[in-house]
Amino acid sequence: MGDLIPWLHDAVLAVSRVLAWPILVYFALVNTSYLVLILLAARRFAVEQRRRHVLGASESVSRSAPGVSVIVPAYNEAAGIVTAVRSMLALRYPRFEVVVVDDGSSDETLERLVRAFDLVAVPRELPTDVVTREQPTAIYVPRTGRGSLVVVTKPNSGRSESVNVGINASNEPLVVFVDADSILEPDALVAVAAPFVDDPVRTVATGGVIRAVNGCKVSSGRVIDVRLGRRWIERIQVVEYLRAFLLGRTGWASLRCLILISGAFGMFRRDVLVEVGGLDAGSIGEDFELVMRVHRHLRRAGRPYRVEFVPEPIVWTEVPSTPAVLRRQRSRWHRGLWETLWAYRGMLLDPRHGRIGLLALPYYWVFELLAPLLEVIGIVVVLVGLAVGAVNVPFAMLFLAVAYAYSIFVAVAALAVEEASFAKYSRWGDLGWLVLAAVVENLGYRQVVAWWCLEGWWASLRGRPQKWGVMTRAGFDDEQKLPA
Repeated sequence: MGDLIPWLHDAVLAVSRVLAWPILVYFALVNTSYLVLILLAARRFAVEQRRRHVLGASESVSRSAPGVSVIVPAYNEAAGIVTAVRSMLALRYPRFEVVVVDDGSSDETLERLVRAFDLVAVPRELPTDVVTREQPTAIYVPRTGRGSLVVVTKPNSGRSESVNVGINASNEPLVVFVDADSILEPDALVAVAAPFVDDPVRTVATGGVIRAVNGCKVSSGRVIDVRLGRRWIERIQVVEYLRAFLLGRTGWASLRCLILISGAFGMFRRDVLVEVGGLDAGSIGEDFELVMRVHRHLRRAGRPYRVEFVPEPIVWTEVPSTPAVLRRQRSRWHRGLWETLWAYRGMLLDPRHGRIGLLALPYYWVFELLAPLLEVIGIVVVLVGLAVGAVNVPFAMLFLAVAYAYSIFVAVAALAVEEASFAKYSRWGDLGWLVLAAVVENLGYRQVVAWWCLEGWWASLRGRPQKWGVMTRAGFDDEQKLPA
């Protein structure tokens, strides 16, 4: 760096000195905010455990729970659709139906469903409560006329359109969106419907926990042995999912500020979905966009409501096991985050939208959207600052401590809370690997993911069309043949 043109050297020196401390403070605030959410979640878990101890098992709640329509959008899921549907039909819940929407599959998805469940086409016309571009081409039900399975076929037009068709086909007051490649715990519907039983008037949506199934042993559509995946990329994602999907969202729900329910498992009141027009088929982050639209609609209507998160119901899903698939996923996620935040920028800092506008949205703008950008800038500033003498070694060590050592502490705290509350990973070896994964996450993985997030953001800013790509999965254990 000593060979740099003097003015360039001075410019780099000045920029490094100006940015170094603000970025350090930013990382301290990011990690502290995560820690606060984890502590809020721990408090919530303790309250819920005491409540369950007093009220007893979830079955006592289920008797008064409203009916549920489980909507399963499926595209080219022939390899495991039958097992997936059978596992959903075996859920423990007093009244529910499974609505499979075949999104113009080019494989044998429909044929396998017809053979396995002895389905026949019926002359049934669906309502058009939610407007869709494509209309159903056929509706199938079991030949016996008994059972709670409905299969709807339609031309290919995407997942969001398929869910909207499923909403039109549903007959129950509550609807759940579940991906065809997911595994639900037997009592998932009972638990996630509990807030609707407790407060049926105000509760409009609930979300449940998403966990990584990679490495687990699965049989007949059920996770029978919880284990970690063999690859580090899978183990690190387990830590990410616990921190963000379990503890982070539980913390936000405790603040009445939950603005994101995962599209892999969310329950909504059907009438509210109809009011807001269902999912936006043109949105990349359709799950985030839907919850934001619900918040805006009900806030502006002046109606009291609740959006809840229940840490007990679990959906197991396969996380990316290769860098190429993970790159496409994280790029798409961050692009969806940006486009949704921008679409609802009018709610930001608007007192009319209460805590959503004054707390949740500012947080997401500053600590979720900007985090990858400032992560990359921070690394560059510290490295370049060291080279030109703008940053000394003690400051660089302080940066590493605040940005990464603090992050490791937060991740380990999240693991400790999860283990104390749910103890899903019962083997000491798996817990040891998870703690090590919390360390390894900061040694290259986190920085690369930040760059991939920026790729998605930049693609959106340039107006490039979103390409979903082939989200290749390694598949589950051969024993259960679930969707690939």
